[in-house]
Amino acid sequence: MVRETTLRPSDFIYPLFVVEGRDVRRPISSMPGVFNLSVEHAVAAAREAHALGIPSVILFGIPDHKDALGTQAYARDGVVQKALTAIKDAVPELQLMADICLCEYTDHGHCGVVDGGHIVNDATLPLLAEMAVSCARAGADIIAPSDMMDGRVRALRRALDETGHADTPILSYAAKYASGFYGPFREAAQSAPQFGDRRGYQMDPANVREALKEVALDLEEGADMVMVKPALSYLDVITKVKERVDVPVAAYNVSGEYAMLHAAAERGWIDLDRVVMEVLTSIKRAGADLILTYHAPHAAKLLG
Repeated sequence: MVRETTLRPSDFIYPLFVVEGRDVRRPISSMPGVFNLSVEHAVAAAREAHALGIPSVILFGIPDHKDALGTQAYARDGVVQKALTAIKDAVPELQLMADICLCEYTDHGHCGVVDGGHIVNDATLPLLAEMAVSCARAGADIIAPSDMMDGRVRALRRALDETGHADTPILSYAAKYASGFYGPFREAAQSAPQFGDRRGYQMDPANVREALKEVALDLEEGADMVMVKPALSYLDVITKVKERVDVPVAAYNVSGEYAMLHAAAERGWIDLDRVVMEVLTSIKRAGADLILTYHAPHAAKLLG
């Protein structure tokens, strides 16, 4: 009766990793219960999520072919574009989010165009904009840029508006930290950098004021929602962002956070069901309106 924070399946966004081919359901070794899925299996996973009361999925694509400019990210017949269309046809009530970034599509594994071993921010923006428009045309209801290039929200907003997608909102990964918790994702998305790291364009984990600045800039450029990533080591950042803005705040309960719980549970060190609910409640208690989490189906079943 006096509980202050209530967790619901409608709080969750479920990430899906989509690959080329047919009848592919390949386990990701570092993320028990998570799979690389071909389009028809992604449709089945989306259908299950909707039946559990989860209102949205976010799609990450892993193409068969990667190149320096990540051309499959914005190809009309790209794997994410095909999945968006198939899921929208099968489950039209589900809100589809498209992660907008080049790292899964480039042969060097970085989130932008590379020249001489350096990330070229401004040359990356038109490619991200092209990907956003391509995904919106394919059926994405929400565009979610995760690349952390400067000016990307403005570029995406302009491109969407100019191509008839003025009503397509942007959920910006506004405060995305250069974290060690992304390791399992890089296995799932086959997106580990081939040289260096992403500290040049992702945020220093020690900084909070910078996060608030990044959020304010993205909102000024046209973001409709903002995200903090990762979640658990940045609960204070979620709270500070929530106190400053009047738009929905999302938090990404990332792959390493997911993997740690499963690893401990497999050793009998924790009660997985109990700790999953405790973790997700803590993220919502910190101020997140939306939680991107691989636990979504499991948690929805527990809540149901």
